[in-house]
Amino acid sequence: MREITIFSGSAHIELAKEICKNLDVPLSPSTIRHFGNDCLYVQLNANCREADVFLIQPLVPPVQENLVELLFMLDAARGASAARTTAVIPYYAYARSDKKDAPRISIAGRLVADLLVTAGANRVLTMTLHSPQVHGFFSVPTDSLNALNVLAGYFRGRDLANTVVVSPDLGRAKTASHFARMLRLPVAAGSKERLSDDKVVVEAIVGDVEGKNVIIIDDEIANGTTIIEILRRLREFHIGRVTVVCTHGLFTGNAIQKLREQPDIVEIVTTNTVPIPPEKRLPNMTILSIAPLMAETIRRIHIGESVSTLFVNAV
Repeated sequence: MREITIFSGSAHIELAKEICKNLDVPLSPSTIRHFGNDCLYVQLNANCREADVFLIQPLVPPVQENLVELLFMLDAARGASAARTTAVIPYYAYARSDKKDAPRISIAGRLVADLLVTAGANRVLTMTLHSPQVHGFFSVPTDSLNALNVLAGYFRGRDLANTVVVSPDLGRAKTASHFARMLRLPVAAGSKERLSDDKVVVEAIVGDVEGKNVIIIDDEIANGTTIIEILRRLREFHIGRVTVVCTHGLFTGNAIQKLREQPDIVEIVTTNTVPIPPEKRLPNMTILSIAPLMAETIRRIHIGESVSTLFVNAV
């Protein structure tokens, strides 16, 4: 069987190293630098010929820089005669750009998917897409994982009496329902309208949250506006302890300051799909690793086993 060869871009080397440790394979070296005119230079410093190559790179800020790095790595692997090249993108930032909701705009989620395939991706591995329909933008086999088993496992064994799982908006209610079912909890959802990138309104709460402890679950937290707004509405129902859960903890802008100022948030639980530097970590924040899940998925892709069976308890 051909070998697994794993490279990492500069976006999240720590995650790549942890994935390699779980697979017991080395992280192959690469060179990424800029020329004097700011053009990017990418070189894969290990043999790729007839290898099963995996390139790990979440699309985190600076998103465009990290995207071009990944495109160049894909092209380099193809030029080095890799047998198959898989783009491992734990966070696909352009999943938010999934429709034409204003005149004369690009559906960037689809365009970036096309660019990845054109650059040489034979397969894509990603996690918790903001819009599930983005999965269909890719013209190559794509595995879209979720972190529900990882997140639910963290809460199992706790006393969750008088607790309800809350989705900030109806669009994420299905995921919240899956998560609640795994913990055997009831579920509620907010009726949210997004007015702009940094302004949302939650008009109502669907479900019984009166006097309960709540676990708010979302796919990602960027500037924190949605979490603050759903909290404002939930407090009208005299809720108790609040736990905030997300897969992608981006915490952009002043999101950390906003969350720090909420006295009823007892814990923030996220994963390491994106790097979270020390200045974005709070004392009540827990970061769970998705490296074992990613590693097992890569192993299954490599040997041709089912990936969907990893999530039989998450649907």
